[in-house]
Amino acid sequence: MTEQSTLSAEDKKLVTLARATRARTGAAEGAAVRDLDGRTYAAATVALHSLQISAVGVCVAMAVSSGSTGLEAVVVLGDGIATEADLAVVREFAGEGVTIHVGDQRGSITSTLVS
Repeated sequence: MTEQSTLSAEDKKLVTLARATRARTGAAEGAAVRDLDGRTYAAATVALHSLQISAVGVCVAMAVSSGSTGLEAVVVLGDGIATEADLAVVREFAGEGVTIHVGDQRGSITSTLVS
């Protein structure tokens, strides 16, 4: 388990963004990412009949469509599990070495992974 106090100030901001986005939409997951230029993107899971995208997938799509070239950090809040699909998206877009904080719906970080 990663203590919230060990997160950098910038990563704590990502937790706040992910938690607020998930709570506002009532979605299963909320995520936030910070790109290499320091820009942040926050999103919730999209669960329509004709379109299903994870919160991390939406964040990466937003970053890519904004011209970002990589990520520094990712936070995903929900059931406390990072899916292989989310890890693959982060690796494909940003490569290895990206910090991924995973937590529950309240924003408590339960694990930290590296892509």
